[in-house]
This record gives sequence, C-alpha cells and structure tokens, in this order.
Amino acid sequence: MPHKTSVIHLLQRLISIPSFSREEAGTAALLLNWLQGEGVKADRSGNNIVAKNLHYSKQKPTLLLNSHHDTVKAAAGYTRDPFKADIEDGKLFGLGSNDAGGSAVALIATFLHFYAQKDLPYNIVLAITAEEEVSGSNGISAVLPSLGKIDCALVGEPTQMQMAIAERGLLVIDGMVNGRAGHAARNEGDNALYKAMNDIQWFQQYQFEKTSEWLGPVSMNVTVIETPNKTHNVVPDTCRYVVDIRINEHYSHEDVIETIKTNVAGDIQARSVRLRSSIIPADHPLVVAGTSIGLKSYGSPTLSDKSLMPFPALKIGPGDSARSHTADEFIYVNEIEEGIDIYIQMLTTFFGEKLKA
Repeated sequence: MPHKTSVIHLLQRLISIPSFSREEAGTAALLLNWLQGEGVKADRSGNNIVAKNLHYSKQKPTLLLNSHHDTVKAAAGYTRDPFKADIEDGKLFGLGSNDAGGSAVALIATFLHFYAQKDLPYNIVLAITAEEEVSGSNGISAVLPSLGKIDCALVGEPTQMQMAIAERGLLVIDGMVNGRAGHAARNEGDNALYKAMNDIQWFQQYQFEKTSEWLGPVSMNVTVIETPNKTHNVVPDTCRYVVDIRINEHYSHEDVIETIKTNVAGDIQARSVRLRSSIIPADHPLVVAGTSIGLKSYGSPTLSDKSLMPFPALKIGPGDSARSHTADEFIYVNEIEEGIDIYIQMLTTFFGEKLKA
C-alpha cells in the first residue's frame, strides 16, 4: 500500500483539475495514470476508472469499492481558489475535497492494501466513477454491467466513518393545473393558481402511514410554483408546480405516484423513478463487521450512487456531509488517514469472518 501521504498528494492533484459532472476527463486520466504507476492494471471506460485485485477469480464472490471523482460547481461565497488544494491547520481545502475526494483516495489506499494478497475470500473491484452529482447515465450505471456479478459494496461518501445503512429515495413530480384565462378587473376566467393551491395543500398535509426506523416518514415539499403570466391583470389559465419527495424503504416510487394521482386534481408527471430508497440489512456481514469495531449505523437523508446498485451496499467514508457543496469546502487530513485505517480494519474483520465461515 502507498504511504498515506501519497494518497493525500493524489487528492491535492485531483482538486487542482476541474472535474464538474460530465466534465471529468482530466481527473479520469490522472487516476488511471496514478494507479498504473502503482502497478495496478486499471482500465478506463468513459470517465470511469475500474481495477480488479491481482488474484481476481470468477469462482469467488465480489466486493465493490466505489466512490466518485466528479464535483458540483463551486458554491457562491468562496473566499479561496476552489482548485487550490492548500493544507492549513490540518484542513485540506478545495472543491471536492470532502465530497467525495477524501473517500475516493481512502478507498484507493484500501484497495491497494489488499490488491496483491492471496487467498482473499472475496474479489475486490475498485470503481472511481463519474456523474454521481447529477445521477448521470454515464457513471456507475454505465460500468456495472461490465463488472460481472457484484455481491456487496462499500460506497465512499462523507459520513464521518459511520455506517449509512439506509438512504431515502428521490422522486420529483411536475404538476400542472388548467384553468381559463380572463381579465382580473372583471373577475373573469377560472384561476388555475387557486385550483393548484388545493393540490399544494394536500401535499402539505398528507402523511404516508408507514414510518421507517432509519429514514423516518416519507416527506413531500412543494418547492416551485409558477404561472405563464407576465402582467398583473390576467387570471392565469395554467399553473405549474414541482414537488420534491423523499421516500423511505416501505414505499416504491409507483406506490407514491398512485397515491398522488388519486388525491390531486392536476396532471402529474414523474421526472424519473431511478433513484430508489435502499437499505442494507443490519445483519449483513459488512454491517456486522463495522459494528464489531465500534461503528454506528444511521439512515441518510442524502442520495448517492448506492441508490443505483441492485445489491447490498453500505455508504461510509471520511468527512462530514454538512461540508458538502459549501463554500471553502475542506476535509481534515487526519479524517482521511483514520478513514483508511477504519476501512482496512473493517474489511479485515469482514474477510476474517468469511474465512471462519
């Protein structure tokens, strides 16, 4: 395994190269060259970098180590150069340092620790992927079919090295209500905005019955409302609104859509049904291994590529989700170093349990 200082320097180099979602070619090239320089046979597919452990065998189950190297745009309010990866008072600054560069390089170090070991009970596949921040089709979804059967995964995101065993799913609804235009001074027409208010009130008041131990209730928030009017004196004939819905593991997207259509008057369209809620059982060996070394479990309100994985996946990584997408983003260097130690300890325990079994 490379010295921890080496992967910290790798993160600094990654930060210095802009890698906005769908524009990650530069960091993909760096990651590929760096891994090859460490003696790893790594491959590039689009802007995704994939590698398998040296003694990979199709006869063994496979563990996936995944994080992402794309970033959002720099937030308003930066007082520093977002691409200058300075270290000050133990903090490594820069866009993507916390989300999710720290997790990416910690998982790379972990992969290299196990890379050449013989007789592991699992294969290990490393995938540092693109387009996570936009849930794009050219990220993890594009590479999964080429990886063979994956049995379980660690997904690197800033969780303070605690175990996010569950994630809320995301459903975005576009609603539209039709009325009839008229002159406001004469009280003509059928005001679509007023009609939409009835639907919006339903979204505000309705509560789904099933609450999750880890994720709480389904939440629905109307976040946008608009009419086509540009002047004050026209009664609007249409009103559009947008609803942000976060779903626990007790409901499918289709369940929620059907409930909405039954209760509102407007036309309803779902933008996507890809981003599902997910949960890994508390008795899964990965979770058991983490619990045995003192890690805590919780339910995460934020999404990750875990939502796109059709197998058990555990989200865990160095850094703090509260720092993600903020101005002057940073991660503590010791968070990355401790994250590497915890990842290795956790997987050593996980593999040890498998060997005993």
